[in-house]
Amino acid sequence: MKLVSRYIERDGTGRVALIPENPEDMWHAYNLISHGDTIRASTIRKVQTESATGSSSSSRVRTMLTVEVETIDFDTQACVLRLKGRNVEENPYVKMGAYHTVDIEPNRKFSLTKACWDIVALERIDMACDPSQNADVAAVIMHEGLANVCLVTGAMTLVRAKIDVTIPRKRKGSTSQHEKGLQKFYDTVLQAILRHVNFEVTRCILLASPGFVKDHFFEYMMQWASKNDNQVLADPAVTSRMADTKAMAEVKALENFYAVLQTEPSRAFYGLKHVLKANEGQAIDTLLVSDNLFRSQSVEERKTYVKLVESVRDNGGTTRIFSSLHVSGEQLIQLTGVAAILRFPMPELEEEPLDSDEDS
Repeated sequence: MKLVSRYIERDGTGRVALIPENPEDMWHAYNLISHGDTIRASTIRKVQTESATGSSSSSRVRTMLTVEVETIDFDTQACVLRLKGRNVEENPYVKMGAYHTVDIEPNRKFSLTKACWDIVALERIDMACDPSQNADVAAVIMHEGLANVCLVTGAMTLVRAKIDVTIPRKRKGSTSQHEKGLQKFYDTVLQAILRHVNFEVTRCILLASPGFVKDHFFEYMMQWASKNDNQVLADPAVTSRMADTKAMAEVKALENFYAVLQTEPSRAFYGLKHVLKANEGQAIDTLLVSDNLFRSQSVEERKTYVKLVESVRDNGGTTRIFSSLHVSGEQLIQLTGVAAILRFPMPELEEEPLDSDEDS
């Protein structure tokens, strides 16, 4: 994400101008924009004109429009963010108060104004605009003859290449055609990795497959790396760096929560009611919260979770904001979207019932 300008006052009011450059940036924009925010961007409006003779005609004009956002829709397939709201600034083509839908697309600038920029929104801007926060894990999901090369970022998983190579079956007394097909498949996958993975950013490559496909490809890749003196691929220490990635940090945090829930249930709770009670006692060591809770249309609900994050940090706790596009984020949503590991047991919370909407 490119940060064009940033003007935020001490009281939290202000605006930022951004240019999303890829699908992950669009996901960050989707999380940044909330109901009631003001968006200014270039858009196309159908305009009716009437001539002196009384005949009318329509044309499409491009104009800068400022709307107060009421509905937000993210089309992940088309990579378009559609924002519907009322026009709040004078415009020669659109009346004040008239509804219009603004489309935000990659490489198109927009300005976002909020009545209050909270810490979660500001951190998301810092993360989205920091080039070091791009895809730090690559994953190759394989089957014999089939492979997907993916980039795993802190927010989502992007499929960068789909590979389908026909591999002849082994024949009795001859396996040469089968071996040639495998070599072609491995080479195609390797070239896709080299084309789509930025090794200055990516910390490791994850290989996954049924059977021994991944193992055979790993051997092929290491042989290729040694022949070509490619130290990035050949370095065995790269796997140890997996622990530093955001996606893995989320997975580990959720695994820790489940482990504590099994062994010490009075130190692990989920649901807003229980988590808020634990926070009142300054008991939260690790807070797990889904990013979809910060997209609520209710301003009060968004403020509740922002204050919770700030309070846990002020009390020395760790906060993990999970992406709802990752598997770990989906699992957290099934636990109401918010959970906590406590510093010390609070058995009295076990007697507190969940709210009816959290118990579903």
